[in-house]
Amino acid sequence: MIPLATPTTVLADLAPIDLAELTGRAALQTRFDRKYLLPAAEVPGLLAGLDPGTQVLEIDGRRSFRYESVYFDTPDLVSYRLTAHRRRRRFKIRTRTYVDSGLCWLEVKTEGTRGGTVKHRLPYHPGDSGTLSPGRTFVDGILATLGTGGGTGLAFASTLTTRYLRSTLFLPTTASRATIDLGLCWEGGHGARLELPGLAIVETKTGSTASHVDRLLWSHGHRPVAVSKYATGLAALRPELPCARWRRTLRRHFAPGADTEAPQSLPSV
Repeated sequence: MIPLATPTTVLADLAPIDLAELTGRAALQTRFDRKYLLPAAEVPGLLAGLDPGTQVLEIDGRRSFRYESVYFDTPDLVSYRLTAHRRRRRFKIRTRTYVDSGLCWLEVKTEGTRGGTVKHRLPYHPGDSGTLSPGRTFVDGILATLGTGGGTGLAFASTLTTRYLRSTLFLPTTASRATIDLGLCWEGGHGARLELPGLAIVETKTGSTASHVDRLLWSHGHRPVAVSKYATGLAALRPELPCARWRRTLRRHFAPGADTEAPQSLPSV
């Protein structure tokens, strides 16, 4: 276990990196993602073990940022089901709003030829975050390359909204990134809502080489898990859906009573 009695000002002690430099040095639009679930109370201990050269994204003096993502799927949830059944040509469609800056993107994520994730992005108006209409041509163009029915009139509607607080780290030795998400919240249709304040999602985004953060987590007994904010969150809110891929994660981290760790927020810097 990562020790809990560690400084809560670790992020404040890291050197900053701005968005332009982070994007230039670790854009990673094609990448390998590893996701880890751990109690939020362990996050300060994780930060204390970082390589001294690690930098933290800072924008206008902030180092933690509010995110809102709206996911889109068909009435029969083709995107969800492709992921649940591990189909190679799966995809994910969402708008992502950076709440603190007011910026918004339309994103289509697909699987690369070697198993990595490829992200396609289009600048989007924040007022359109709940609809695909202004970006439908962009979406259809990406899906057409996958043979998934792009351009054939698939109907998409907003299916799930996620909200959380994210801090982003730059790891210079591997030119990669790691993100730490806290304050996790999912909202589905008909008022369905799930909040897991005691859970953190740590995600590393690398090329072919594992990062220092991966090795740090491994050394403390944490291993990558099968979790998707969209698919796992939707399965938690809709237990009738096929969920074999995430059943262990759902039982351990998303079931009632599983989220028992007291939350400990990142330092406000």
